[in-house]
Amino acid sequence: MLQGSMTGNGRPQELLLPVPSAYIAITLVAALVLNLLALPETVARLRPDLIALMLIYWVVYHPRRLGFLPAWALGLAMDVADGSLFGQHALSYALLMYLAILLHRRILMFGMLQQMLHVVALLLLSQAVTLVVRLAAGAEFPGGTYFVASLVGALLWPIVFTLLRLPLRPRTEAGAV
Repeated sequence: MLQGSMTGNGRPQELLLPVPSAYIAITLVAALVLNLLALPETVARLRPDLIALMLIYWVVYHPRRLGFLPAWALGLAMDVADGSLFGQHALSYALLMYLAILLHRRILMFGMLQQMLHVVALLLLSQAVTLVVRLAAGAEFPGGTYFVASLVGALLWPIVFTLLRLPLRPRTEAGAV
């Protein structure tokens, strides 16, 4: 089904079912669990921050459904789970939310490639905030490969976009026109 309005790039906008709050919560908890999975060091360096990716998606496509408190709480949970400086992820996610809210209308105007560029910028900024806090606390610089995860996250953006919209598409009956 297509809605009558057009997006900024001239394509018709898809009409989706309303998003249940439970669905948003489930996706955020799933992202937290996936972030906490123990992976080999080489794979872990490539794993993007899935919570940040989910926060960006929900804020861009449903900006009034998610506030700063869940982002802050997820950030604190990540800090506890990582054993890192308390508040660094929370600060990072709060700033990410603010910028995503600020840019959400602009991001919606663009096609997928341009959205990926916005997402990589947001993810890089989020990682940079976390890194600055760690460096200020006396940690060593992890090297340039630290930022590869943001690039992987941007490459995953079309997949996240598609998967999160699947349950929200209306079901069509067989034989319906």
